[in-house]
Amino acid sequence: MGKMMSEADLERMEKEYKEWQAEYNKALKKMPERLGRFSTVSDLEIKPLYTPLDLKDKDYFEDIGLPGMYPYTRGVQSTMYRARLWTMRMFAGLGTAQDTNQRFHYLIDHGETGLSTAFDFPTLMGYDTDSPLARGECGKCGVAIDTIEDMQRLFANINLEEVTTSMTINPPASIIWAMYIANAENEGFDRKKLGGTIQNDCLKEFIAQKTLMLPPEPSLRLVTDTVEFGTREVPRWNTISISGYHIREAGSTAVQELAFTIYDGITYVEEGIKRGLNVDDFAGRLSFFWNSHIDFFEEIAKMRAGRRMWARIMKDRFHAKNPRSMLMRFHTQTAGCSLTAQEPYNNIIRTTTEALAGILGGTQSLHTNSLDEVYMIPSEEAVLIALRTQQILAEEAGVANVIDPLAGSYFVEALTDKMEEEANAYIRKLDELGGMVAAIERDYPQMEISDAAYHFQQQIERGEKVIIGVNKYPSDRPELEFILKIDESVERGQIERTQQFKEKRDKVGLQKAMDELRRRCEGPPCWENNVMPALIDAVRAGATEQECCDLYREVFGTYSDPGSF
Repeated sequence: MGKMMSEADLERMEKEYKEWQAEYNKALKKMPERLGRFSTVSDLEIKPLYTPLDLKDKDYFEDIGLPGMYPYTRGVQSTMYRARLWTMRMFAGLGTAQDTNQRFHYLIDHGETGLSTAFDFPTLMGYDTDSPLARGECGKCGVAIDTIEDMQRLFANINLEEVTTSMTINPPASIIWAMYIANAENEGFDRKKLGGTIQNDCLKEFIAQKTLMLPPEPSLRLVTDTVEFGTREVPRWNTISISGYHIREAGSTAVQELAFTIYDGITYVEEGIKRGLNVDDFAGRLSFFWNSHIDFFEEIAKMRAGRRMWARIMKDRFHAKNPRSMLMRFHTQTAGCSLTAQEPYNNIIRTTTEALAGILGGTQSLHTNSLDEVYMIPSEEAVLIALRTQQILAEEAGVANVIDPLAGSYFVEALTDKMEEEANAYIRKLDELGGMVAAIERDYPQMEISDAAYHFQQQIERGEKVIIGVNKYPSDRPELEFILKIDESVERGQIERTQQFKEKRDKVGLQKAMDELRRRCEGPPCWENNVMPALIDAVRAGATEQECCDLYREVFGTYSDPGSF
């Protein structure tokens, strides 16, 4: 019961398919196929035709189902975009906190429905702007946040109980979140009403992005502290955004992105359970973050497979009872690595295609890259085009009118199955290696991604994969004229503000707060030693981001990437 076709229908299909195949081969003798091998961007082979034969073992109820119902292949909500569109969350962060606050208000005024914050490299690495290690980087790839006063300027005149805020921060995530909570409460907002996400995914840093600070074990401890604190104190907050995006940007295939990201999620759930948390008390607040690359159908299949895999893992591996624990809710960003400096206006078409894949894949929120992001953080002109791309798809194209419209497509369903099958093979391998931390220590995911990136680059150089304007139809069109640049005076001003902030602090109160933070870090992982309450007190007393990170580094040690090849 529930199978797609009867045995008689399948027999007839097999007969007719053989007849079609004979005709196809005959036609190819007159006009050969364009390519020697058709494959996705990730190099999964694509057959010329998909039929019910590719789904003959598929059970609709067990494998596809209905939106908002297990295994959630068709979406995590029963209404999807018929009731509410995805959150339009454009990445924004540039220069000073005031500069980024202006960009936030600009985007909100033009219809953005959620904030997403990019931080500069010193902030990402846990250094204040006045550190010698931060020179020349202030505000270049995001906003500089050193103090709670910077956080206040960043979100000035924004209702933090009405807007949800995403913050792309990893090793210092607990500190930046503490600043956000403390500032919100200083402004009169209730922490229990704050909604948003901190990326806070330490494992993908070791695998791909490499903004590294602490070794894996203490990194996991701090992530689990945030999960525990959020479960108790900030119930609307997503305390980890388990990110495949950066894994894909590092050169992985879609299957590797799917498998390694889901296994990172498995690891975080295991850590929460070890802390004594009930899986159904915290798993519903885990979220995911996918890269929507240029291969349209592969990305849709990846997202549909991811939902089904996570639902089954939460039900069968962790015995979750609450349906919310089984939901893979995710944010999507179009692929930065697919953008080209050559003919940058082509990036608008790439982004539109990738955004459409994210929508048809059932994303809950979406960032569309700007055409100039291959050069620098986006200009206002480019970011408005990127936002309008989402709005046109939402309001004009009709793609939000029906839920999971590609369900039942022989190709999409077969590709969804293929993605799940190959990703599960990776998950079994990671189990055999002893888990993700053990695999990272053996360089397993890193080398798999490195090999995939090298293979793809070889295909580009041989012309097997086409990038328009790069290895096919190249031209000499000039670069963009409106590239945003950050003036050096931004760094001088930020250093001055940070140093003035440090001078006016109550040194006794600050030392008391930092002593308590140290005590908690040095103690065994448990609620009584959770760092979040102490961090909130410390940043409120005037601790800077680097001062908190330096304490982490002293207590837990530091980590450098081994750089294996």
